[in-house]
Amino acid sequence: MISYTMVGTNDLELSIRFYDPLFAQMGLEQCFRDDSCVSWGKRSDITFPRFFTGYPYDGEKAHAGNGVMTAFEFDNSEIIDQLYAIAIEKGGSSEGEPGFRPRYAEGFYAAYVRDPDNNKIAFVGRLALT
Repeated sequence: MISYTMVGTNDLELSIRFYDPLFAQMGLEQCFRDDSCVSWGKRSDITFPRFFTGYPYDGEKAHAGNGVMTAFEFDNSEIIDQLYAIAIEKGGSSEGEPGFRPRYAEGFYAAYVRDPDNNKIAFVGRLALT
């Protein structure tokens, strides 16, 4: 259903340095890059949803939307923990350390971060409780 998600940036190179290692850890690769934006996904599958970061089309400064977030889903807590650590190491800020969030659903495990442009992203999983 989703073709792509795009978040704005004011510094494309900084944004690439933040997202490249995250998407590499997820098994995704850069699919497109020019002077205004870059995308990650699967080059071999044009139907796989892509994630873009780029300069706003209208030429104005990028700013994060209040209540806007992209969540990436995984099937284990280890990858969520790793992605959170990479995001913080690469200049992101914490919006919620990895852990279970029972108020959302039983077994819901998540970590929340903001990228260097203040865009909010999440790494989530619906995990069996042991």
